[in-house]
Amino acid sequence: METSFQLTLQMVIAVTAGISAQVLAEFLKVPSIVFLLMFGMILGPSGISLLHPQQLGAGLEVIVALTVAVILFEGGLNLELRELGKVSGSLRNLVTLGTLITLIGGGMAAHWLGEFPWQIAFLYASLVVVTGPTVISPLLKQVKVDRQVATLLEGEGVLIDPVGAILAVVVLDTIVNRNNDAIDALVGLTLRLGIGAGIGVAGGWLLALILKQAKFISEELKNLVVLAGLWSLFGMAQMIRSEAGLMATVMSGIVLRASSVPDERLLRRFKGQLTILGISVLFILLSADLSIASVFALGWGSVFTVLALMFLVRPLNICLCTIRSGLNWRQKLFLCWIAPRGIVSASVASLFAILLTQRGINGGDTIKALVFLTIIMTVFLQGLTAGRVASWLQITSHEATGAVIVGCNPLSRLIARMLQEQGESVVLIDTDPEACQKAEQENLRVYLSSGLDTEVLEEAGLESMGTFLAMTNNGQVNVVIAERAAQEFRPPRVLAVFPRDPEVSTATNNPKVQQAFMPDLPIKSWNQYLSDGQVKLGKTVLKEPGFSFQQAHLQALMRSGDLVPLLLEREERMQIIPASEDWQPGDQIIYLLHDPRPNLLKRLSGASPSSPLALEKLPAVEEVPMALAAVAVGE
Repeated sequence: METSFQLTLQMVIAVTAGISAQVLAEFLKVPSIVFLLMFGMILGPSGISLLHPQQLGAGLEVIVALTVAVILFEGGLNLELRELGKVSGSLRNLVTLGTLITLIGGGMAAHWLGEFPWQIAFLYASLVVVTGPTVISPLLKQVKVDRQVATLLEGEGVLIDPVGAILAVVVLDTIVNRNNDAIDALVGLTLRLGIGAGIGVAGGWLLALILKQAKFISEELKNLVVLAGLWSLFGMAQMIRSEAGLMATVMSGIVLRASSVPDERLLRRFKGQLTILGISVLFILLSADLSIASVFALGWGSVFTVLALMFLVRPLNICLCTIRSGLNWRQKLFLCWIAPRGIVSASVASLFAILLTQRGINGGDTIKALVFLTIIMTVFLQGLTAGRVASWLQITSHEATGAVIVGCNPLSRLIARMLQEQGESVVLIDTDPEACQKAEQENLRVYLSSGLDTEVLEEAGLESMGTFLAMTNNGQVNVVIAERAAQEFRPPRVLAVFPRDPEVSTATNNPKVQQAFMPDLPIKSWNQYLSDGQVKLGKTVLKEPGFSFQQAHLQALMRSGDLVPLLLEREERMQIIPASEDWQPGDQIIYLLHDPRPNLLKRLSGASPSSPLALEKLPAVEEVPMALAAVAVGE
């Protein structure tokens, strides 16, 4: 009874510490692995000796195996084949040529700098070949980089994990069974990858078929069916060939994602939550089992080994693997910097330390210590600086362009035309067939659907767009749609139009949703002005001399209901303007000005309701390009 209580207490401590580390990391906006490593080492025997993972015995290996299976499956499930196709050449090179470069370079560094025997040096190199989605995915959620770089990092992390783990098993097998030659090692690697891929593809297809055909299964039960299925595939592959299960879980996740199963996003959310829980518990347990003294005993040679891996091997890897990739030097430099190691390296190294000790081979604990030193250095140096490096290189997703706009009213079509004429990708969504038809007549891409339909939002490409804007005539709907988009897709900028109803204006407490254009915009009135041709389009540059006067003048017109700012052009980038935006000298504000003159007077002067918008002369007003001024109004 006492033993059972001790095991229960160990798991309770691990879960509590892991989730606490995740919460603290979320609050401070840093990679969670930083606090997971710190909490684990503090709670372990090298710290306050509250957590003793060795008490779990063989149960720790079971927890590691099943959790890693869920982590890799979730990684495969999150891979978008359409996005992977854009970087397929570089990704293929990273998983194949890049693995070989890291294995050879890391082994040479560990031997010459760390003074390890060749066998142990290459075993270490095989363990740190992987970068790992357990670190990359949370990092990319906090550090928003452009989609191409993010896809390449995510793809590398997911696909190289099983390859690296299987490679490490082959190297270990070669060390333990000294009679094995290079051909046997290559055959073993190929068999494990092939068996795992075959079982994963077949199993993923079968799971997709079950989810599509078995209508009687409830939504809650479907998630558990998939969980049982992936563990079954993992176990089957492991029985046929050891470590083949890792590739099986990755491939089953990729196939399931490509099959477009119903409620895929709910499944991905469930697996994402399991992954967070698994990462939290595993990192706490594995880092608690680490001897701090063994890390310090490694000496400076091991530190130089890790630095060589970061500053010599990784850059060489990226340079050779991204030739003819189309990536610019900024993107390549960021890829060179970001390669933190994660849970797969830690878990496999922990298991190898046990196996080597059981076989009477020295170096198991040293290998584990060196792998954890690599994790600590790469996570702290790269993870904590990733945001600053991305901003310095100007590759953050805040630079992303394009917009998805819900609502096909005259004002939204006007904004869409202006963005499109700037070369940006714009998609409109509305449930009104007549409004959608008008958008199509203006050569705008449009979907006849609800803005709450996540499949339509995904098809519209919201995952790679820079802005989401909800601007239907219903403010409550706008709030709900914007919050749903922010939660499901997390685009860099999420805006919504709130009408004058004060209850609606305060309905959202989501800090990720910003109010668009101006406070309490009467969107119905402005749509009517546009339909009646009672507006003028203008652009004014806010200059340093007289900036305060210009700003006060524009804001006075906004308060009187005569002007609405639409777009902000700053540093050669145009974006939909949020109501909370602080204007700066040098900004160019594109706006609509209400011109209440009757249409009859306009027609008498030779104009028509479909004439191009006129330009209103305000202080420091500049001529807008003719293509921009040629946006049609009304019918």
